[in-house]
Amino acid sequence: MTGTPRFDAIVLAGGRSSRLGGVPKAGLVLDGQTLLERTCAALSDAGRLTVVGPRPDGAWRAEAVAPSFVREEPAFAGPAAAVVAGFRASPGPRAPWCAVVACDMPRVGELLEALLAEAAAGDATSLIAVDGGRDQLLAALYRSEDLAAAIDAVLARGPADNLSMRSLLASVSTRPVPVPPGTTHDVDTWNDARMLGVDVP
Repeated sequence: MTGTPRFDAIVLAGGRSSRLGGVPKAGLVLDGQTLLERTCAALSDAGRLTVVGPRPDGAWRAEAVAPSFVREEPAFAGPAAAVVAGFRASPGPRAPWCAVVACDMPRVGELLEALLAEAAAGDATSLIAVDGGRDQLLAALYRSEDLAAAIDAVLARGPADNLSMRSLLASVSTRPVPVPPGTTHDVDTWNDARMLGVDVP
C-alpha cells in the first residue's frame, strides 16, 4: 500500500471457539482460503506479522506472506494476554502503528484500508473501528509507542492473564473511526459462518 503509514500487525487466532464446538476459526474456509490465510494476505504489507495461536497443520497456502507464530502463556489466557504475547514476540525497532485484528473477519482487508486511510489523514491517536455503533477493540490500529507503554505498565503490576482489553488499553488515547458496515463481522457461531459465506462442515 504505497503512501500509507508503516505498520506491524498482530492476528489473534488462539481462542477456544466454544460456540463452534471447538472447531478452530482460523481454519474455516472462504473462497478456497482459510480465514487465517485470508487475514494474513490482507496484512501482507505489515513490517512484522505475528499470529498468536497454533501453527496450522498442513501446507500454508498464502505463500507470499510469512507470519511468525507465538502463543500466549498460558494458552487461552484471553485476548489482552494474546496482544501482549504478539507485541513482545519481536523486540527491536517497530513501525509507528500496530494493527490488531481477530483472525475471523472475512472483510478485514476493507477494514484495514479504512483504518490506514484515517491514520494517514488524521493525528497520531490510536484508532478503534466502530461498526454498527460498537467499538471493536480487536479491529484497531494502535500507536506502537502507546501500546508498548500500556503493556509495560500492565506487566509491572503482574501478568496479563485474563485481563480485559479495556484494562490493557486504559492508558491509551484512542479515537473511534466509523468503518464500512459489516467489515468487523466475525464468526462466533455456525449461523455467522453461513451468513458470511464461510464453508460449514
